[in-house]
Amino acid sequence: MRRKRWGGIGLVLATGLSLVGCTPDEKAPVFQDPGVTTGSLRLVAYDSCQAAMDSLRAAAKSAVGPYGFGGYGPMFAKGGDARAAEAAPGAAGVPAAPKQGEDYSGTNTNEKDVDEPDLVKTDGKRIVTVAGGSLRVVDVASRKVTGELKLEDYGADELLLSGDRVLVLSHGGWSQPLAKAAVPDQQSLGSTITLVDLSGAPRVAGTLSVDGSYLDARQVGSTVRVVVRSAPRVVFSYDQRNLTPDQRVEANRTLIDRSGPDEWLPRYRLDVDGATSTGRVDCAQVSRPEVYSGASMLTVYSLDLAARTLGSGDPTTVVADGDTVYGTGSSLYIANDDRWRVWFWAGRDGVGRTPPRDRTQIFQFDTSKPGRPVYVASGEVPGWLLNQYSLSEFDGRLRVATTSDQRIWGGTERGASHSGVYVLRRKGADLAEVGKVDGLGRGERIYAVRFVGPTGYVVTFRQVDPLYVLDLRRPEEPKVTGELTISGYSAYLHPAGDGRLIGVGQEASEQGRVQGTQVSLFDVKDPAKPWRLAQYVLAGAYSEAEFDPHAFLYWPKTGLLVIPVYARSGPGGVALALKVAGSSVTELGRVTLDSGQIRRSLVIGETLWTVSEAGLKASDLSTMAPQAWVPFA
Repeated sequence: MRRKRWGGIGLVLATGLSLVGCTPDEKAPVFQDPGVTTGSLRLVAYDSCQAAMDSLRAAAKSAVGPYGFGGYGPMFAKGGDARAAEAAPGAAGVPAAPKQGEDYSGTNTNEKDVDEPDLVKTDGKRIVTVAGGSLRVVDVASRKVTGELKLEDYGADELLLSGDRVLVLSHGGWSQPLAKAAVPDQQSLGSTITLVDLSGAPRVAGTLSVDGSYLDARQVGSTVRVVVRSAPRVVFSYDQRNLTPDQRVEANRTLIDRSGPDEWLPRYRLDVDGATSTGRVDCAQVSRPEVYSGASMLTVYSLDLAARTLGSGDPTTVVADGDTVYGTGSSLYIANDDRWRVWFWAGRDGVGRTPPRDRTQIFQFDTSKPGRPVYVASGEVPGWLLNQYSLSEFDGRLRVATTSDQRIWGGTERGASHSGVYVLRRKGADLAEVGKVDGLGRGERIYAVRFVGPTGYVVTFRQVDPLYVLDLRRPEEPKVTGELTISGYSAYLHPAGDGRLIGVGQEASEQGRVQGTQVSLFDVKDPAKPWRLAQYVLAGAYSEAEFDPHAFLYWPKTGLLVIPVYARSGPGGVALALKVAGSSVTELGRVTLDSGQIRRSLVIGETLWTVSEAGLKASDLSTMAPQAWVPFA
């Protein structure tokens, strides 16, 4: 089997939690291998800056190795997702603004009314894109570029839209220094958040530059929560050729002892209307689990796109790492698994290495009110997440789907991998397990997950694709009600209504060798007997929708399904349009480009818009006949 984040955010403790600091005389908190309980994940705040520094330095000294913090940095940076915000109601005497879902499509997202960042946004009247260091605005009626803005940050590649405000998000580099010689400018900041005003010609209304690497963001109404991960800016010297590994560790610990808040706490710089202000996260806004490494931090910035000016984001920080962000209308979850990290420690023979823990940590924040989010609970589950679709909040409980597989790190036991779904409920400050169903797909791993109300769908794969149907109506007793085994696999699942489920993935041979893009239509009306109604295969192709659901478009009004596809031969960019009707999936047509790759597609009125870095193409919604080409150059 194969497999890729909730309301206001703040690192202030919920009422009733004790404030704990670590003094120089206390034993240093250290990273512990499997067996961490939910209690050890509860966040506690520091009661002073001195307590914060003492605790951070003590933890870091336990974690540092001969070559710095080793595997604490992420090996892969995650892209965000996004969904377009609804337009403001029309004024009296003015035609009502188009409505998302009725007159135009928004970004494909995990949760309704929770927007996710993406490379294109629309309000039904204009289309806003970002690519190659430029933001462009296209008027839908005239089908012309009406505004273009060159951005200082070439890495800006995601947008969120609210009224006449666009937030441009940039994936910056991980801020952990490698060596003095390798990091010439230690004062540079990693990620940029740019507010653009669209009320006239596009203009930058403010820029917030922050330490670290942008992880993801979620938008509810006009409020955006941006999650950034960073590392301390302690510069370790690697010009230690005459030192033993143990001596290098001691030298690095000495550097940690000399470090202060400026090296540890995330910094930011705010530029608005020619005025610049700088700052860093306040010690009072830093919290930590009882067990942690001290080598990474998560900071949440809260921004109101309806405010007159861009603010500092009222940052709040957790001394932890994170990989996955999942949000609902009232909560924000940040999950961290150690799959892509290797933990180092100093030993008699130099560097030791242990496989990462087969666990996922989850932190929940209340974001039901504007401003800083408030930490409310945390917990752990076995295994690792696929992506944010592995998380789902329903009826006051969190459902989590994971795969456990130590073979990734050298295990040899055949069939050791297995998957499960865990149901968590908040009990005080703990996300406690109340039910589970495990043992799914032994020898396989999760390739796709989708929760729809009280039902869960899990796809695992190795040579064939079992689609599991789970009954989650009784959280304490979740169970598998049905299973369908077919060739290939689905990497993304999408509810299509009327008891149907769409799967996008790869067809495969009996040996598990992939053969091309596959779109499946499943009948899941009877949870005990799921079956495939129809299948469409495009040999030798793959789709971005397999690993980024933002590339998937389904327009229920007409049963239109559009995904970008790429093949070794054929035109440069193709959007495959399929018709989903009843129990059939048929090809409606293809939108092609002579060069460049189609990345996204949008429905506005009776037009299908396809998006590439070269420009936008308008096509007839029913026939895919070309209507207009809007070039970006």
